[in-house]
Amino acid sequence: MTDRSGKFKTNLSGEAAYQSFAPSPLPPYPPVKLNGQTVDLLVRANRQLALLEGIGARIPSVNLFITMYVRKEALMSSQIEGTQATLEDVLDPLAEKNANRDVAEVVNYIRAVDFAVTRLKKLPLCNRLLRETHGVLLQDVRGREKSPGEFRHSQNWIGGQGSTIKNAAYIPPEPQDMVQAMDKLETYINTNDSQDVLIRAALIHYQFETIHPFLDGNGRVGRLLVILFLLEKGILSVPTLYISYFLKMNRTEYYDRLMLVRQKGDYEQWVQFFLQAVYESASDAVASIDMLIALHEKNSGVIAGFGRGRKTALRLFAYLEENPIIEISKTSKALETTFKTVSDAVTRFCRAGILVQNSENHRNRTFTYKAYLDILRKGT
Repeated sequence: MTDRSGKFKTNLSGEAAYQSFAPSPLPPYPPVKLNGQTVDLLVRANRQLALLEGIGARIPSVNLFITMYVRKEALMSSQIEGTQATLEDVLDPLAEKNANRDVAEVVNYIRAVDFAVTRLKKLPLCNRLLRETHGVLLQDVRGREKSPGEFRHSQNWIGGQGSTIKNAAYIPPEPQDMVQAMDKLETYINTNDSQDVLIRAALIHYQFETIHPFLDGNGRVGRLLVILFLLEKGILSVPTLYISYFLKMNRTEYYDRLMLVRQKGDYEQWVQFFLQAVYESASDAVASIDMLIALHEKNSGVIAGFGRGRKTALRLFAYLEENPIIEISKTSKALETTFKTVSDAVTRFCRAGILVQNSENHRNRTFTYKAYLDILRKGT
């Protein structure tokens, strides 16, 4: 064990004894060394992020894309934690009637992202902002009894379902050490240094997950912290990068690499893994945006040929890009037009192959903008 990343500390005694981890403050000493492969990844990740930032300006409606991408990220980030929900569940226009616990968790994550990004305009990226965001994340869902919006006052641990502190895979710092560690992390986040922003983001995410300051929701807040840091540093102007897909696909390696830093002080392998996550996630977002732009242009062309009723069709199309699964009654209210007008437009969209009807049930018929959803569904 090296003190570079921190040290394991014995708490209590006798049968009750356990070892928690007390992390060293950032930045690591000695500083992170970059080999040729890491430098290459760093250059590629930064280049891809710049491309993503530039392409964001070409999206027909950047806000619509962000709305959809945040929903996808919310789903992925929650799935890493074991939430069982699909993209269709989250987008279902009848979700209020059929809402289950898993969907509610994803919806809360969407609210937490919106809240944190808005709050960042008024507050620096600080512990107060993280606590407030955590409060939104756990409001009225599983974990609401675990002090939403507060750092923990008791010991927690990480392990499989039913694990105890005796057989835990990892025991974060005990509460007193945790408070000190979060104060130091806040200082590091808000102190400028010469290190590349992406390397700092890697270190911040590792440190937050290691401190595990909440009783629940640490993973989701820790992944959101990456986006908030990149927004604050001006690397992104809108939240278009999400690493949860990569982390979900490489979940075991993700946890193992975090652990390797704690056990051996090996930040280098973690930074390399994180840069790979950023590069692949940015590449995936760029490809998705390209496909969504192409789809938008293709269907705009189809609708332009509609002639009579084209004005309603264009309004419905704009609504679809924000709500790719629709129900006629709810849509007519949202567009402030009659049921028949929307129904006629939906029929034309179905004939044109833009919409697909989901079921034969005439009472609660829903329709899906399938090609749009197929682009976003990847990995969910």
